[in-house]
Amino acid sequence: MILLQPFEKMFIGSYVGLQGIVRGIWGVVFYFTATGNSLYVAKQLCEHPVSIAQAVHDKQKTYRAEQIGIVCPMFGHKVPRLVKEFLEQATFETPYFYMILTYGYRHGGASELAQQMLKNIGIHPAYINVLWMLDNFLPSFDMNKQKEMEKHVGEHLKQIREDIRDQRRFLSPVTAADRAAHQEFLSRKNKMPEGLLQNFYRITEKCIGCEICTRVCPEHCFHMEEHKSVWSPDRCMYCIQNAPFRL
Repeated sequence: MILLQPFEKMFIGSYVGLQGIVRGIWGVVFYFTATGNSLYVAKQLCEHPVSIAQAVHDKQKTYRAEQIGIVCPMFGHKVPRLVKEFLEQATFETPYFYMILTYGYRHGGASELAQQMLKNIGIHPAYINVLWMLDNFLPSFDMNKQKEMEKHVGEHLKQIREDIRDQRRFLSPVTAADRAAHQEFLSRKNKMPEGLLQNFYRITEKCIGCEICTRVCPEHCFHMEEHKSVWSPDRCMYCIQNAPFRL
């Protein structure tokens, strides 16, 4: 059991499957992060949140707690593939299941899309909210400009913490404009040339063979060939955020 050793001595509260997982005032929190936004949020809700990239490998995926939360970014206004796979494989025994979705540009009605996905899986969320944060999708956004923008993250996160503490039932509202934004995204995506994603990132001769990418990639997209990194396209960018050298 991957999660047993780090958490077994700190186990608090009710039984959660076969793993000892720390449960704080906001319950058990599972997170998926790439560039760090969702990890930051998860740590505001639980001192020791559980990595979905680890939990997805557990043989027993039954979790029981008074509250269970999922924190993750949106990829194309939807939850990442690995998060969806984990949700499909796991059993959550809780009266209060919640989800926090982080984004940097437009959420495109993500709460509605997530609610439908969860319904198809058989999960009935009590609370889904979206949180506007820095957009650190490096191919498209200037990080310096993002840092200058005031997105009131602390204020919004404080409200989310209070909502979950009080077990508020809430689904972030979605407007016609939000749905139109998602349809616009899908239309642009369908017109993109096949393999375009591969051109977003390049591994150059500056690769020093440190193997950090092979260790940190939650999707296992990297392997080493002749002491150089080789990858299969994904867009979470955890690798780039941790790389010792960038162009």
